[in-house]
Amino acid sequence: MSRRQFLLRATQTAAAVGLPAWAYNSLAAEEALTSRSINLGCSIALTGPLGQAGIEHMAGIKAAFAEVNAAGGVYGREIRLEAKDDGYVAARTLKNVTGMLEAQSVFALISPLGTANTASILPLVESKGIPTVGPVTGATSLRAPENRHVFFLRPTYREETERLVRQIVDMGLKRIAVVYLDNPFGKEVLKDMVRALDEIKVETAGEFVLAVDGKNGAELADKVAAERPGAVLLATTGTANTAFVQAFRAKAQGVPLAGLSVTVISSEMPKLAASTRGLALVQVFPDANSQKSVVVRKFQSTMKATGGDAAYLHSGSALEGWLNAQIMIEGLKNAGKEPTRERLRAGLAGIRSLSFGDFSVGFGNKAPYIGSDAIYLAVYAENGRRIS
Repeated sequence: MSRRQFLLRATQTAAAVGLPAWAYNSLAAEEALTSRSINLGCSIALTGPLGQAGIEHMAGIKAAFAEVNAAGGVYGREIRLEAKDDGYVAARTLKNVTGMLEAQSVFALISPLGTANTASILPLVESKGIPTVGPVTGATSLRAPENRHVFFLRPTYREETERLVRQIVDMGLKRIAVVYLDNPFGKEVLKDMVRALDEIKVETAGEFVLAVDGKNGAELADKVAAERPGAVLLATTGTANTAFVQAFRAKAQGVPLAGLSVTVISSEMPKLAASTRGLALVQVFPDANSQKSVVVRKFQSTMKATGGDAAYLHSGSALEGWLNAQIMIEGLKNAGKEPTRERLRAGLAGIRSLSFGDFSVGFGNKAPYIGSDAIYLAVYAENGRRIS
């Protein structure tokens, strides 16, 4: 009898004799784990407004896992990845993750993309004790202490917003407009931005809602420009952000635009072209174009060595995926030769500082920690050229 058959029968027996649900779940989890492999799951946008960001993010994850597998895996186990497209639709995220867990095909999860998407699976993840690494969201609302199994690498959008607003104030800009995406991400960041502006008593020029698909981008640009704002804060992302910024720049070329780390995904930068002039973005990871960065050089070396798409060598999304994978790999190593989900959770929580030379990541009391000067602003000129 194979180990897999034995575990399956043991699970069936546990259910038959009425063992509690936690015992059944613990045994079922082993279906995704063998002596030779460990299966991880990922529901992420591979189509839709954030589809390209998801594709690039996956490229970084795959490169990291390919590298460790080529070196023998983690304690002899190959890391395998089951990825499903959710199109940035929260209901599809929940359906994908529920399906993987019911099929007992994954041991842990990595990189759910989006605020609403991550929120949709949190109750399931916590109730079943599924370690989940690196949600691609900085939503403060998701960082509850009782969520023991979710490990965020990103700082919060609130922290990003505070840094952004401080810079606006230091520049002496007034009458600030806020454009926000019509989804949970945009609405939460809107609250953070309004609160930050209120605290320092900066006059606002209105709040404007942008459709997730960007279909009202041109109309909204007219409305915002008519208010003659001193600057515009962007609680936006993906292709919708591009639709608004391009239309707005045609109306108000000299008005500064400022957004979060997720506002402009790397694939959209070339589309924005001249519209990037006067754009400032918060940055929470090293610049994927910087050859001065040790972590960027390591990431790019991995991509090249594993046959990753050369088009993504300078992708911030791919770099973030690679970093998420490094955290997962380190957690698996800490979990030991006989991992369980609880041991993996403890192994992840035990990462205090995983260093990559000029950049370190880790967790302290379940709060994400990244390099001390990681949150800063990058300012752009035409065609996405950084000037600071």
